Amino acid sequence: MRELTDVSPTAHDEIDLRTLSSAGRESLMVQAAKGYYDLDRTMGDIAKSLGLTRWQVARLLKDAREQGVVRIEIVPRAQRRPDLESRLQRAHGLREAIVVPVVGNDDGLMVDSVAQAAGQFLAALTPRPMLVGVSWGHTMAAVAHWLPRGWNDGVEVVLLNGAMNIRASATRTNNIAELFAVAGNGRATVLPVPAIVGRAETRAVLEQDPVIESVLALGREAPVVCFGLGGMTPESVLVGSGYITEAEIARLRKAGAVGDVLGRFVDRNGAVVDTALDARTIGLDPAELPGKAISMGIAVGRAKHPVVLAALKSRLINVLVTDEQTALVAIEAARGA
Repeated sequence: MRELTDVSPTAHDEIDLRTLSSAGRESLMVQAAKGYYDLDRTMGDIAKSLGLTRWQVARLLKDAREQGVVRIEIVPRAQRRPDLESRLQRAHGLREAIVVPVVGNDDGLMVDSVAQAAGQFLAALTPRPMLVGVSWGHTMAAVAHWLPRGWNDGVEVVLLNGAMNIRASATRTNNIAELFAVAGNGRATVLPVPAIVGRAETRAVLEQDPVIESVLALGREAPVVCFGLGGMTPESVLVGSGYITEAEIARLRKAGAVGDVLGRFVDRNGAVVDTALDARTIGLDPAELPGKAISMGIAVGRAKHPVVLAALKSRLINVLVTDEQTALVAIEAARGA
């Protein structure tokens, strides 16, 4: 649809719109809207046929939209809920929101649908970011799967947090940077260290290594970052990878943790819950996220609701890709606040 341009009024208005009755003004609105939207006429053509100036036509079209004479419906071909997206953006001041309808009760299908929408969003970014930071995990593996081939030619993808698994699983979830780079005909820079080490001193030594230090610096430079939001469940990828135990998840939950962001367990306000554990965690500090041009969090399902709310409240994300139930919970939370 063409954009309505700002046209300044002239001193020779043929009709003074202020002198018209409500019915007369509405009749002009309908004629202008029909010409512009249905007949694809320019504002100049409409102005000439109605005896108006281009500025007056622009004014009538604007009023027609504001008063409901013209209703513009966004109907994306992909399965999305643009009505909820707009409400979610307004409620939390987001740069963008992508909301996918719930499909049945299959969480796997829902993750796939949300991941596909996330991949499409990344592929459509303009200008194309040549440096993108990503996390790892099941959700991010799904995003990598759905990225269009050649989505960002020559892109450099940097891994934001350590991903050397202690325990192997049937599905690889720690090679996400490579998968993103391959799909974009680019290259990956990985962080070849564990996500969580046994001692804070070990983390300090590793981060002083020139190779590790350079990867962490690249992650801080990335203008666009994309990551999954982790829930407080035994199915957490950090549990499955052997970094923490189910007992530790229970302890962290009791301490107020609602989920993890880049492997850092946070409370409902987005603050780190366990400073000792945080001191052993290697990767981008979530405090860097509010400064990113695009900080995209991806989450699906009821178990992720608390961490989504925490990430929104603390401005750790400015783009959210999620399902409609999670979106509704976030909208209601903003209304309650």
